[in-house]
Amino acid sequence: MKKISLLLICFIVSHFSFAQSNPESTIQQIIIKFKEDKKPETVVLPAQGFEDPVLHLLNKDNGIQSIRLTGNKKNADTYVLVLNTNKSLKDLVALYQNTGLFDYVEPDFLGEGHGFETIPDDTEFGQQWSHLNDGSFALSNATVDADIDSELAWDITVGDPNLVVAILDSGTKLDHPELAARIWNNPNEANNGVDSDLNTFVDDVNGWDFANDDNDPTDDHGHGTNVTGIALAAGDNGLGYAGMNWNSKIMVCKILDEDNVGFYSWWADAIYYAVDNGASVINLSAGGNSASFLLENAVNYAYSNNVPVVVSTGNGNTSIQYPARYHNAFAIGSTNSDDTRSVPFFWNSNTGSNYGPELDFVAPGNYIYGLRYNSNTNYNSYWGGTSQAAPLVSGLLSLLLSVDPTLSVDEMRTILEETSEDQVGSFEDTEGWDPFYGHGRINAFQALSSVAMAVSTTEEVTQNTLIYPNPIATGAPLEISNLVAGKYTVTIYNVGGQQIYKEIIATDHSSITLIVPKLATGTYLFKIADKSGNKIALEKIVVE
Repeated sequence: MKKISLLLICFIVSHFSFAQSNPESTIQQIIIKFKEDKKPETVVLPAQGFEDPVLHLLNKDNGIQSIRLTGNKKNADTYVLVLNTNKSLKDLVALYQNTGLFDYVEPDFLGEGHGFETIPDDTEFGQQWSHLNDGSFALSNATVDADIDSELAWDITVGDPNLVVAILDSGTKLDHPELAARIWNNPNEANNGVDSDLNTFVDDVNGWDFANDDNDPTDDHGHGTNVTGIALAAGDNGLGYAGMNWNSKIMVCKILDEDNVGFYSWWADAIYYAVDNGASVINLSAGGNSASFLLENAVNYAYSNNVPVVVSTGNGNTSIQYPARYHNAFAIGSTNSDDTRSVPFFWNSNTGSNYGPELDFVAPGNYIYGLRYNSNTNYNSYWGGTSQAAPLVSGLLSLLLSVDPTLSVDEMRTILEETSEDQVGSFEDTEGWDPFYGHGRINAFQALSSVAMAVSTTEEVTQNTLIYPNPIATGAPLEISNLVAGKYTVTIYNVGGQQIYKEIIATDHSSITLIVPKLATGTYLFKIADKSGNKIALEKIVVE
């Protein structure tokens, strides 16, 4: 088990002359971002290193311990300073800001993971009401269909094995049988003590541990393994639990230590790392109460590179934390098994899913069974928190990209807005968007159906055939016109792309009358092809 003290996370380089420590001194961390015209040409890391004499003296006077490049390292303009001083963070920020060298100076804030675990006395473990809720969940009030319809969504896709999802958390149990086969392997890195791919991380074969600054992102707390399993545990394998996505790769970025806390600089660095190393979706189930330019810039960097960052809102039954609060993050709250907002969570009567104007969506997050970081066979524990809701959304976004990899972040957001279920909860859940449920509780089947149907209807057709009426009642006559005499194949598909009806019809006229078969209410894809197989019509039909 890794151990790290948040007060001693950086080492001292002996060949630098440091100021003597005051007995009352404490380790403080601040973040500095140089103005473009003040950016140093050379920096000697990990300590004093800046050539500016004023900054050099200021660092020395405040007991500089180490300097670390952070944020977008390509710009080489943002650093974490670790200082051993009796000055307050507020005073240090003012001292450095007053030099005129920096765009901003801010504390390196601490945040924590949004979830807590309980190990129940009973032996039941197949209790994933979040995927399929039949109203019988034993640990809390349950309502039939207060779930995200995963079992229907999996008929459409269970994930693209070539897609990468980054989990930024306390790490992951890398050898867990539900996860091990899909842990991301850096294709350009060898475990040989050399930075083979020149990304500044040595031997980052399976991700990176930003808390301990090494290449072993193994979970030493439990939060991260639970979150990873919710998003990505293997399904249909006769063991444990089913994650939202069964097939895609898992990039592990450890940003929380064994106490489930971490510095914002770790989080920002991990976002840049995930984006630059090919992640398609990022999950960050953690938050803090302070705004940060560094962290917001990292979220914006992911957005500008078309990588959604999904973040839990926090568990304090109060305003939404950072980075969920940022405009370009997906802010996710939690619901119970009866579709009400999680307030309180089972582990503390003073908790609740955070809410506010930044909330985007909610997902199941209370009493969520999952994987354990210290066992490959124990499936008898559950967690509760917005941390458990966020990975369901991350998993769903990865499934959307599995169906249509061209989707933009904005398009994915719109799909969830249009397909999430509104007014499912308590009196707080008012029509349309509201600060307690956002745009509603996600529905994986409806979201994936929307994408699958959109992909299907982009196929090219050869003539302007008309199909009406639309909508139509099941069993009613459907007119297909603007044809020429000949034989036509009429095929009907459900939203998952499965063929459910096929008929060959001959006509001597310019139209066909088709009696719609008995279909359940919903949306279907009608395809009309001529005798040569040319698609001459492709249209979504709503059956009422």
